[in-house]
Amino acid sequence: MEGEDEERGESLTAEGAGASVGEAKWSAIKALEPEFPGIEAEDVEFEVLDAGDEEAGRQARVRARVLDPADWEEGGAASELPEEAAERVRAVVARVTQALGLRASVEVVETEDEIAATVNGEDLGLLIGKHGATIDALQHLAARIAFRGESHRKSVMIDAAGYRERREGALQRAADQAVEDALSYGRSVELEPMSAAERRIVHTYLRDRSEVATHSEGDEPDRRLVVSPVRESRGG
Repeated sequence: MEGEDEERGESLTAEGAGASVGEAKWSAIKALEPEFPGIEAEDVEFEVLDAGDEEAGRQARVRARVLDPADWEEGGAASELPEEAAERVRAVVARVTQALGLRASVEVVETEDEIAATVNGEDLGLLIGKHGATIDALQHLAARIAFRGESHRKSVMIDAAGYRERREGALQRAADQAVEDALSYGRSVELEPMSAAERRIVHTYLRDRSEVATHSEGDEPDRRLVVSPVRESRGG
């Protein structure tokens, strides 16, 4: 019995890390989500293990503990989520913005292939996070909850304050510069570490550029895209 209690206690906690304490909190919540679908900040208590030091390159670390695990038993809080996937996405995003103390509205548009939720409001930097880490984690969480237990899934996209469009523009500019450098210096050029979704954006953007080729190198979360010049072979 003692071993079972100890194992149950461990399952109620999770640690997360990130560039800021806020990102570390959402990392911890994301770690708890598979066992506690729909969990959010107000459902846990946080212990800051390390506030981090950006200049020293040290990440923040946080431990999250579930306050009331009974909420996730049959008939608990998770069952209160809407039946429709799009409304589940809306509910998750709305709860997160409220938990962060943001005054914002959530607009959801569903198509045949995608559910897109846009958060409108002021001072949404906390929701976006450094390099989009927080909003990317929220997007992953919303997708998991929206289609929990379903085989057919649509893609889920969460945006705030036009971040996705700005980020895509920045990625395209970085890709253009990488192409210019690769061709000018005749060598491969590495871009900054990116998520899989961002790497796909760059791959797609450059796929028609026949003078260069792209591939990915490294391990997550430091996996990055490499742009290499294509050397044409010439016959004798």
